[in-house]
Amino acid sequence: MMCPCGFGPDYASCCGPLLEGSVTAPTAERLMRSRFTAFARGDRDYLLRTWHPSTRPKRLDLDDDQEWTGLEVLESQNGGLFHHDGTVEFVAHYRQAGRPGSMRQHSRFTRVDGLWTYLD
Repeated sequence: MMCPCGFGPDYASCCGPLLEGSVTAPTAERLMRSRFTAFARGDRDYLLRTWHPSTRPKRLDLDDDQEWTGLEVLESQNGGLFHHDGTVEFVAHYRQAGRPGSMRQHSRFTRVDGLWTYLD
């Protein structure tokens, strides 16, 4: 079974180590993909841990009735190994109440103490 983010062959070799904290995301896109996986798995702790301190909510409520079904990365700008900031544009697909849906987002990421974080 493929990893929910669509990047790796399975969760254990793709986003699993990121969500478990044994490795960190090397790029903004990998962080975004791992955050999609965290949404798909309902991992609030990882989502909050990877959120920039200036925009991080105190609490995060996830909709248990929303099933995240796929991710399409449309474009990444900067966000590489030697960048401090980057953006990722993507479409996240979901199913809610038996009906498919999608949301398109252009997210900004920045490093804090060398680690990529989701800004907004």
